[in-house]
Amino acid sequence: MPDDLRLEPGEAVLAAQRLIDAGRPFHAHEVLEATWKSAPPDQRDLWRGLAQLAVGLTHARRGNGRGAVALLRRGAGAVDSYLGGPGIPAAASARRDAIPASLDLDRARRDALRLADQIASSGVGSLSEADLRLTIAAGVD
Repeated sequence: MPDDLRLEPGEAVLAAQRLIDAGRPFHAHEVLEATWKSAPPDQRDLWRGLAQLAVGLTHARRGNGRGAVALLRRGAGAVDSYLGGPGIPAAASARRDAIPASLDLDRARRDALRLADQIASSGVGSLSEADLRLTIAAGVD
């Protein structure tokens, strides 16, 4: 990845998803990190959380179950703060409206927590290649 990589947020989501699907979560992390660093201040926690999900996948692929679980759960927590629901402050709702339509926050959070739970209960050795992918982009199955 070039050091000066700059993608629009919607493009970054799709590029990161392609890299995750290709088994290259570390590279997906770099795409998401570049977006995090150039995002408006009120969105940086979200993009950092998405980058943490990719690093969690990287740890899982490298056999570091403890690191994978920690980063997947931390990233899911950051994503969760953007999901909202009843009683969510208006500022959080406006912040959520500013994220790209290509981003599926609910699925990203759900997939990350499912994978973290699987690693915590059965270890990284229990993971299949399909388990080592999560979905962050809308419309991906």
